[in-house]
Amino acid sequence: MKTFSTLKLFLATGLLVGMLSSCAPTVTTYQLKPVSGDVTMIDGRSVTKAEENGVGVVASFEREDLEFVTLDIEIKNYTNQPIEVNPADFRLVALGAAQDTLSDPRNPALPLHRVAADPTYEAGRIGFKRKQEEKRLKRAKVFNTILMVAAVASDVSSSSRSRSYGEYVNNRITHNVAYQGIAIKRAIDYGTFSSRMQRYDYEEYRWRELALRANTLAPGESVRGFVYLPKVQDARYLAISYNLPGRATVPLLFQQELVRQRKARQRR
Repeated sequence: MKTFSTLKLFLATGLLVGMLSSCAPTVTTYQLKPVSGDVTMIDGRSVTKAEENGVGVVASFEREDLEFVTLDIEIKNYTNQPIEVNPADFRLVALGAAQDTLSDPRNPALPLHRVAADPTYEAGRIGFKRKQEEKRLKRAKVFNTILMVAAVASDVSSSSRSRSYGEYVNNRITHNVAYQGIAIKRAIDYGTFSSRMQRYDYEEYRWRELALRANTLAPGESVRGFVYLPKVQDARYLAISYNLPGRATVPLLFQQELVRQRKARQRR
C-alpha cells in the first residue's frame, strides 16, 4: 500500500536523523575575558572597570546562556543628576584576530554590529512562544493520528489476505515496528513540548529576575544585573560599549575564545 510505504519512509528518516544528531563528537563553548580598562581578578574571575563622564561600568563574563553570552554588569552614577539605565543601550561590534572590524554577513557593507537583548521586550514574547508551542503539539497530534490510521488500515488490509506463514510473520513484524515507531514519535513530541515549555519558564525567570532592568539611577547609586549579548561565533574580540545618549559612551573590550570539547558518551 502506497500510504504505508510513505509511513515506513517517514519513520526510517526520523530514526536516521535522531541517530545522526546524537553522534555529535564535540561541543563548543564560549569563553570571554576583558582586555581593556582596569582589569583585576576577583574571586578567580577577570573583572574590568571603565568610566566616562561620571558614568562607571564594572563588567565580567558570567556564562554562555542559550543563544547569548552573559555579562555581569554594574553601572554606577558618579554624576550629580539622575541617569536612565537601559540594558538595550549595550552594543557590540565584532572584531577579528587583528582587532579588525568584521563585516555583517547580512550586509557586507556594514560592520558586524549587535544590540543587547531588551528584557522587557523578551519577557513579553514568552506568552507568544508558549502558544506557538501548544499549536505545534496540536499539529503533531493530528499527524500522529493520521499515521496511526494509515498503519491500522494497512494492517487490516494485509492481514485479511491469505498468505504463507513466513509472509504472516513478516507482516506482523513490519506493523509492530510501525506501531512502535509511532509511539516513539508521540513520546518525542511530548518530550520536546515539555522541554521547550521548561525552557520558556527559565527564560521568563531570566528576563524578570536576573537581567539588568531599565530604571532611573539617582546620583551616587548603582545597579547590577546580567546583560545578554547575541553570540557572534566568528568574532575573536567583542568591542562592547555602553551608550548613555547625550552623556557618555563607556567602551569595553573582551577577547572571545571558542573552546571545543569532545562530547562525553552517555552511560547506559
